Amino acid sequence: MERVRAFMDEHIVPAVPVYHDQSASIDRWAAIPPVFDELKEKARAAGLWNLFMPPSEHDDAFFTSVGLTNVEYAPIAELMGRISFASEVFNCMAPDTGNFEVLHRYGTPEQKQRFMVPLRDGKTRSAFLMTEPAVASSDARNIQTEIRRDGGDYVINGRKWWSSGAGHPRCDFFILMGKTDPEAAAYRQQSMILVPRATPGVTLVRHLPVFGYDHAPHGHFEVALENVRVPAEYMLLGEGRGFEIAQGRLGPGRIHHTMRNIATMEVALEKMCRRLLSRRTFGKAIAEHSVWEERIARARCEIEMARLLCLKAAHRMDTVGNKEARAEIAMIKIAAPRMAQQIVDDAIQAHGGGGVSDDFGLAELWANTRIVRLTDGPDEVHERQLARMELARYADEGARP
Repeated sequence: MERVRAFMDEHIVPAVPVYHDQSASIDRWAAIPPVFDELKEKARAAGLWNLFMPPSEHDDAFFTSVGLTNVEYAPIAELMGRISFASEVFNCMAPDTGNFEVLHRYGTPEQKQRFMVPLRDGKTRSAFLMTEPAVASSDARNIQTEIRRDGGDYVINGRKWWSSGAGHPRCDFFILMGKTDPEAAAYRQQSMILVPRATPGVTLVRHLPVFGYDHAPHGHFEVALENVRVPAEYMLLGEGRGFEIAQGRLGPGRIHHTMRNIATMEVALEKMCRRLLSRRTFGKAIAEHSVWEERIARARCEIEMARLLCLKAAHRMDTVGNKEARAEIAMIKIAAPRMAQQIVDDAIQAHGGGGVSDDFGLAELWANTRIVRLTDGPDEVHERQLARMELARYADEGARP
């Protein structure tokens, strides 16, 4: 953790204005600011690379974890979350972390060599195509994109959206979830398949901004797939295994988001306190008004509660596995984004009109926080899962009063 902190203080924090200046002078959808690749080379040379993967039985010649557990990685992810692009400097960015883990867990040696190794080395980026505009995708059984076997290939037809990273200039492939057998049992209809970005029939229909922020060069896109033909060996794990893969992928991804949410809370609280101490109203510093004392105290309590719950979830993942930790993962996924959203909103209020401008970075911080309540599944899905687990504890007792 201290090595990451020192690297950020020495290299990333001073590069923030350089990164933004260079971004302003290029086509951000087609090029990467030069300083960004310089930072990545420094991080890799320092051994601060691919830190997100805990040791597992899947480690092999293609990838060996640096050895950090989820508990050890949590405060590191929080540090990275303080600056929007820092995670990618260390090759620890979404959705690549989740896609990497899918390939690491479920990929064949040939799939790993073609898709995972370049991702491991930071040479490519990727996207995850699951959500669809025509159906309520919070219930993934609704997904309708067709994956049809045709000889030695699969042919894909459908439309996806909120495909984060699909338009990145270095995006090399997608992991796509679609339907291989509409007649199978409900949770055996879906499969996941690897789709090279340059495959004929793949079209980026439009970019989808988040409250006006484009998040270039990463961004979020609507993607059309028309008779997209990929080799049969690009199927992951086998037909009908899509839900099984999704559960393996989404657990770690959800908790990584919440680790970064905690960083958002800390940054927002810092900005709030500094602003409240620097301005006076009605004869005293704004910070001395009781309403702000209450909000500051509540924010600090919520940050510490979120951090402890996140660490508990990480500990459970390390000790009993992602499946057994699903309750704790659901809890932190529900709690952290909501807490972060409220603290950022309070920070905006403390800045008055400046808070909703781009001058203090809070408006973008709010937008980035709000979307996490939908990322990897909306709050309601996690609440449903958590409530069912809780009710199951009492189901055998019957309907006793």
